[in-house]
Amino acid sequence: MHDQTLLFKKSQALPFVEMRSANQSNACYHTHSHDEFSFGVIDAGQADYLNRSHRHLIGDGTTVTINPGDAHSCNPKARDWSYRMLFVDTHWIGQLQHEMLNAHGTDYLPFTKNFESGIHTYRAFDELFKCLLHEPNPLIAESILIEFLEPHFLEPFTRKKGVMAPDLHRVRRIEELIMDQLDTNITLDEFAKHASLSRYHLIRSFKAKYGQSPHAFQLDQRIKKSKSLLQAGFSLADTASSLGFADQSHFQRNFKKRLAVTPRQYQAFFI
Repeated sequence: MHDQTLLFKKSQALPFVEMRSANQSNACYHTHSHDEFSFGVIDAGQADYLNRSHRHLIGDGTTVTINPGDAHSCNPKARDWSYRMLFVDTHWIGQLQHEMLNAHGTDYLPFTKNFESGIHTYRAFDELFKCLLHEPNPLIAESILIEFLEPHFLEPFTRKKGVMAPDLHRVRRIEELIMDQLDTNITLDEFAKHASLSRYHLIRSFKAKYGQSPHAFQLDQRIKKSKSLLQAGFSLADTASSLGFADQSHFQRNFKKRLAVTPRQYQAFFI
């Protein structure tokens, strides 16, 4: 077997999610199944993908989706391959589907596709995987996971049925809570209870009213506040701590994403 870089890890923020990645691997996998929902992408190379009785040749940029209990195999074709996979607890996804689709009376609904090609889905998975690998805040990690899964379950369902309209009134409570407790890392479950909405309907309703998910809105408000603190001469460490960031590097990363400069570079313009 060739040298390869393997990763097996549980998400720090979401312990019900397990991550796996392989870089330049020629490992083969006999037909097997998982108890969890699993999905991932091919980053490089080609693979012979068998899901139950359906066989496909898949390659760079392909996203694969595997239901609990589905017998499958996925093996490199002719040369090494690189891939990333996520394994998500079936009960958690079943509960999300109940919220998303009002699909009570069943444990869970399956993925309707075995694989999908397309740069949009690949980039969405890339963002999700990197988030789960590095993000310590459960609100951010869980929100991005829900947003990734939404089209995989919601779109096939809504071809037949409509979906609940956004609740634009109740999410006002969430906006007020975020602004009142900007330094507090509130979970998605806590937000949902505060608004008396499901997690999924909360995210959908909040985005309809504010154009951002609750976690993105919270980060946006924290970065806005940090600018005034930095201009007033607060240190990077104190600014990060006072606004609920996990640490200084977490603050710096999110600041630069939004302003294209580091907090220290920004502060230098004013101090």
